[in-house]
Amino acid sequence: MTTIAAAHGVLAEHRYDQDELTDAFAVFCAGDRRQEALLRRFHRSAQVKSRHLALPLDQTCGMTDFGARNDAFIRVGTELGGRAVTAALADAGLAPADVDLIVFSTVTGVAAPSLDARIAAELGLRPDVKRLPLFGLGCVAGASGIARLHDYLTGHPDEVAVLVSVELCSLTVQRDDLSVPNLVASGLFGDGAAAVVAVGANRSADGPRVVDSAAHLYPNSQRTMGWDVGASGLTIVLDAEVPVLVERYLAEDVHGLLARHGLGTDDVAGWVCHPGGPKVIEAIVASLGLQPDALELTWRSLAEVGNLSSASVLHVLADTLQQRRFQAGSPGVLMAMGPGFCSELVLLRW
Repeated sequence: MTTIAAAHGVLAEHRYDQDELTDAFAVFCAGDRRQEALLRRFHRSAQVKSRHLALPLDQTCGMTDFGARNDAFIRVGTELGGRAVTAALADAGLAPADVDLIVFSTVTGVAAPSLDARIAAELGLRPDVKRLPLFGLGCVAGASGIARLHDYLTGHPDEVAVLVSVELCSLTVQRDDLSVPNLVASGLFGDGAAAVVAVGANRSADGPRVVDSAAHLYPNSQRTMGWDVGASGLTIVLDAEVPVLVERYLAEDVHGLLARHGLGTDDVAGWVCHPGGPKVIEAIVASLGLQPDALELTWRSLAEVGNLSSASVLHVLADTLQQRRFQAGSPGVLMAMGPGFCSELVLLRW
């Protein structure tokens, strides 16, 4: 089985309390007192205490050009992604030259060559390193990326694979967009990156092993989450039905994956869940019948850094590896949901 040898999360440089961000976004996102009141309500209900931004707040609020924002994404994203990969490799006791495959995920900026090529050049990855950039999976890409690492390493058991996620969500918030999705996004999403190092079955490493994965693309849900692309850049699509879809489908998906291995939810020692927002987390707990503290690290991540899109579940994984100790061989489940609308589940053995 594939072993997750290390996971490491990094955050953008500029940290702000939620109240300060709310005051700033009220100026450039809210058009009148009614919209400002709505924005402040959404920001409070997000249950986020602080977030990190790629740029200083005044620059974030003043930057309206899509090209300038995307240039900032490439510049800051390459630096953050490189830091995450460097730290994860060090944690795993490996060097850049050991990497055989690098998978890169983002949904908050566009680059060709993609950031993985830039990171590879800066860190000194081998010139024959294989690259797989992923775009469009959004929040689910952290879980999907780990599943794809496992798929690859199953066929290449002597190799090392790295997943790096870079999400600079603040660079996508639309100025003067009074829509509910934009107001919600302005209070929920933050900026960060993360990397996971995994090794094939023929290499020795400490860490949880990937046993299996499952994906589900839900019917008639394409407009639940995603982007509309226009002259001003990426405009968020975010439907209030997300928690409803989680409650409708997730339990069957989780039970099906566990049942393939003779397990039930009571057997799961650790849950590593994407912090999609309070209602989504509550829907996960309710649909699976979990104990209130089962997703404590997910709630903590949401409060401390907000939703980092695909990097979020990897931050929760890194926190889990640092702060939780499980009995050897006990099962764990890592999961995330995202545009499609879809989910990806990864079964682990600690």
